[in-house]
Amino acid sequence: MDAKYQDVSLDCNRLHVCVVTETYPPEINGVAMTLHRLVKGLIECGHHVSVVRPRQYAHDRPGCSRIPQQLLVPGLPIPGYRGLHFGLPVGHRLQHWWNNSRPDIIYVATEGPLGASAVRQANKLAIPVVSGFHTNFHSYTKHYHLGFLKKIILSHLRKFHNRTNATLVPSKDLQLELQQTGFDNVEILSRGVDCHLFSPEKRDAAIRQAWGVKGDAPVVLYVGRLATEKNMELFIRTYRAMQQQRDDLRCVMVGDGPLYRRLQTDNSDIIFCGIHTGESLAAHYASADIFLFPSETETFGNVTMEAMASGLAVVAYDYAAAQRHINDGHNGLTVPLKAEDLFIQSATGLLNGDHDMTEIRKHARKYAQSIDWQQVVERFAKLLRDHCSVSQSVS
Repeated sequence: MDAKYQDVSLDCNRLHVCVVTETYPPEINGVAMTLHRLVKGLIECGHHVSVVRPRQYAHDRPGCSRIPQQLLVPGLPIPGYRGLHFGLPVGHRLQHWWNNSRPDIIYVATEGPLGASAVRQANKLAIPVVSGFHTNFHSYTKHYHLGFLKKIILSHLRKFHNRTNATLVPSKDLQLELQQTGFDNVEILSRGVDCHLFSPEKRDAAIRQAWGVKGDAPVVLYVGRLATEKNMELFIRTYRAMQQQRDDLRCVMVGDGPLYRRLQTDNSDIIFCGIHTGESLAAHYASADIFLFPSETETFGNVTMEAMASGLAVVAYDYAAAQRHINDGHNGLTVPLKAEDLFIQSATGLLNGDHDMTEIRKHARKYAQSIDWQQVVERFAKLLRDHCSVSQSVS
């Protein structure tokens, strides 16, 4: 490596990390919130972090930047994802930016045109680049009757990630899945949860009253995108089955998406709260009792951990976050993927006495308190540092 590009940050255990992403707060989704945690954590540990992302036209006003060094690039709206944009390829701008302020390593979090141009430029400039696999785009195809595109999308994702030094995934099952389909150098970076923000102490009697809850009647909650790939049909069927057990059961959905209006029209008894963040979101979690998460397309599912930290009894499929963190019958309930009847049976079992819901909720909270974002950030920094060292030794 050219001596002029040697960075003293590595000598003092400090890194200059450039994060390239199509999404970032104040946008609301799992990828954006995870990246915010990682960036914030790296900065608090003394690392220098710069961010490349599409301009968020509703939010990027002068003086509103949350990151000291950002490169905002043009983007176009993503169909069906209101408020989100994908970044356009800006290879020459990236080359100029990185030549002027060369990072030690680049983390590319999304596989769109912006991410692809970032990987190409990083390779040209001999800057080590690590990628993140945050979204199972290839798994979405079956939910939109586009199954014929699955192999094409998976091929694109494989080629994209195999041009990077390593691909970071949040769970062992996803690591094995990608390795079996030809992805190289797949490493695990799990997720944490903020147990100060998400806590049973945020339970709010006024919110429950506004929902029309009678006394200690149970509340079923969903938090996330209201979209086909989240298996909303099974959520509704499960809630209806639970209603047969308790006619005072209430159902609350927090989030937005393309199915919002249809679900609202077809289910007049369900409370649709729209999008909530921060303390308001934490209060909505804590004011419920049971969290149903029937999605089959998650890379992790941060909401699973947020619900556990809030002291809810979670029912989810046995993969991603649930597989890693739920001990079935102890701190939550899990069922095999696609076992819809078992999913419904487990959820109704919480109401008819098959499980001690009070104990499950207590154990969920206790377990979540052992999962610290700081540990995840330290693991992230170590992975990045290791790949910097490997690149230096090769050069």
